[in-house]
Amino acid sequence: MNIILMGPPGAGKGTQSEKILAKYNIPHISTGDMFREAIKNQTKLGMEAQSYINSGKLVPDEVTIGLVKERLSQPDCANGYLLDGFPRTIPQAEALEKLSQEIARPVEIVVNITANKDVLVERISQRRVCPSCGNSYHLTFKKPQVENVCDGCGASLIQRKDDTIESLNVRLDAYENQTKPLVDFYSEKGLCKEVDGLQSIDDVFKNIQDILDEVK
Repeated sequence: MNIILMGPPGAGKGTQSEKILAKYNIPHISTGDMFREAIKNQTKLGMEAQSYINSGKLVPDEVTIGLVKERLSQPDCANGYLLDGFPRTIPQAEALEKLSQEIARPVEIVVNITANKDVLVERISQRRVCPSCGNSYHLTFKKPQVENVCDGCGASLIQRKDDTIESLNVRLDAYENQTKPLVDFYSEKGLCKEVDGLQSIDDVFKNIQDILDEVK
């Protein structure tokens, strides 16, 4: 099952990714993780990406797309994958369509988690993360057992700089302008299904599960 998970910042992609992986046992592929892995392994594309990152430049599409192709070609993706954070633009989506056909692992379904902007701002500004192990919490929906302390490793939780209201508005506007057109791109191909992200976590996952089980 080859899946793209989309949605604005704070729509719950991280939480739902965990549930999808646990249920369907497919690898979660985010561009950030992919870059780190390629750089760590000193692959040709990884070193090329690192040269751009080290100089403070954006990694060009052709390098990112090469890394995606490299990653999707690995054996653990034979039974499916969950792409998160890619594609972000129409040119990237067109390139992904081509490369995924080349390696006979085409995208089969795009799940788009939707949510109202005002609700997202309220939701994300209450998000806290563990700087040590990366666990994510929410002051209303997913509280730690002990206030401001990570359940997993006991470190003090923090608010990320990009989770402030000012940063959020910038991120949400960027999503609206750059990434949302992908919804139309995949809808025209009959691949995109929308899920209301303002439901409870379990109800959102039930809706996603219903969509994915139809693909299976």
